[in-house]
Amino acid sequence: MHNIYFLLIIFLISSCSYISGPDGFFPETADDFFNEEIAEDLKLPSSSDNLELKTDNHYPYTEARPELDEISVPKPRQIFSSGQTKQVQLRKLGDLLWMYVETLPSTSWPIAKTYFETSEYEVLSANPNSGKIVMNFNEGIQLTASIEHGIKEASTEVSLMFTDSNNNELIDDNYLQLQQTELQKLLQYFADSVSTFSGTSLAAQNLNDRKKSKILSVNEQTIIELSLNFDRSWSAVSRAIDDAKVSVNDRNRDEGFFLVSFVTEDDKKGWFGFLNFDDDESSTNLDLSQDPEFQIFVKENSGKTRVSVISLKNDLEGAEELLSEINKLLT
Repeated sequence: MHNIYFLLIIFLISSCSYISGPDGFFPETADDFFNEEIAEDLKLPSSSDNLELKTDNHYPYTEARPELDEISVPKPRQIFSSGQTKQVQLRKLGDLLWMYVETLPSTSWPIAKTYFETSEYEVLSANPNSGKIVMNFNEGIQLTASIEHGIKEASTEVSLMFTDSNNNELIDDNYLQLQQTELQKLLQYFADSVSTFSGTSLAAQNLNDRKKSKILSVNEQTIIELSLNFDRSWSAVSRAIDDAKVSVNDRNRDEGFFLVSFVTEDDKKGWFGFLNFDDDESSTNLDLSQDPEFQIFVKENSGKTRVSVISLKNDLEGAEELLSEINKLLT
């Protein structure tokens, strides 16, 4: 038995040598470099042989640059505090009538929905994604309430529209009077509810993101873009300028611009001191005694209106501050 084990060990040792030894299938190659020989020099064609070397440039360089006409870059939204009071107002511009509420649309939506569901009108549909509540006003006439984000941060605009069976808007004097009557009743309901109502609709959260104003940078200039027509935008900017109590040297609605100037009084009122915040109501009237310092443009394009400010005295920082204050006071 011992002889068998001995023969087996000898066989294994010889097998390892047979596999990996110098004459085995897998010999050691660590010392092979000692047997290397230097090869002859390569013989390359001379330049007279018209040798062409073809290469591929996978990363070509070109100095051509695309033409950039106008790039609109969104800027961070400015956040303003509206205090503890939540205003509810009825506003009118020509035949346009709407209700302004100082609260988010996601809060205004459940209040408006509750009001119309408990009213005398049958609610046909209420879509929180579009902010539309459609009701059957009377035979063949529908009443649609639209709840939208306003211009100002955390604000809501509610408007009413009467349509016939063909979905044509009814804008004669009778229906305009009905519109005002219904909005006045809705305004009273909001005034009694919005200050104490703390709820919000998760389904209507998307309405909060559809603000009617954006701050953009176009060709390195800051502008305000309003999702409104020119008439509404001009009125909003005029009201903001008056609220800021700046001196208006000239205003031209047809050309869409304001010329304004400020009384600084050595900036004694701080960072926004040059805006001349005071209690003199006459400061909002036309003041032709001073040279204008800034020009405010209101221009409509493709259904939207852009508001920009340029300095007539190369005060770029002042122009930015003025535009920021206008944005703060837009409603």
